[in-house]
Amino acid sequence: MTTTKTETHWLNAEQQVAWRAYLLGTARLMAKLDDELRRFGIGINDYEILVRLSESPDRRLRMADLADRLHQSRSRLTHTIGRLEAAELVRRTSCTSDKRGVWAELTEAGHNLLVEAAPTHVESVRENLVGLASPEDFAAIGRVFDAVAEHVGQH
Repeated sequence: MTTTKTETHWLNAEQQVAWRAYLLGTARLMAKLDDELRRFGIGINDYEILVRLSESPDRRLRMADLADRLHQSRSRLTHTIGRLEAAELVRRTSCTSDKRGVWAELTEAGHNLLVEAAPTHVESVRENLVGLASPEDFAAIGRVFDAVAEHVGQH
């Protein structure tokens, strides 16, 4: 059996600096956003679940669809939904058209919490990301990560 070895195409110094800035900046931004949502009793992952449900018809999504949209494993999502359900922010119901399917539904309490937390979250996103970039740079971030999501989603 013959194997061929390809030469590693290393990042240049400028790319390495940008890559490390991305890693550190992303970690710090997510920690900051998470910390600010903790005063509402939820974290950034919980917040994203509540947002996705609030934006869906009838404020509900099938658990499998929600897991896909959040890029979470089904087991992790089930655990998180269980916590949110215990806090009465969401509820799970059976799908009548598919007995194996389960809906995650935003409760009125979950909606109210989202309405309360959203202004703090949005202001933090503006202060800690959007306001630090020019409109052109921010648009470029969106284009780059759309491309990343598309590319990685295919592999």
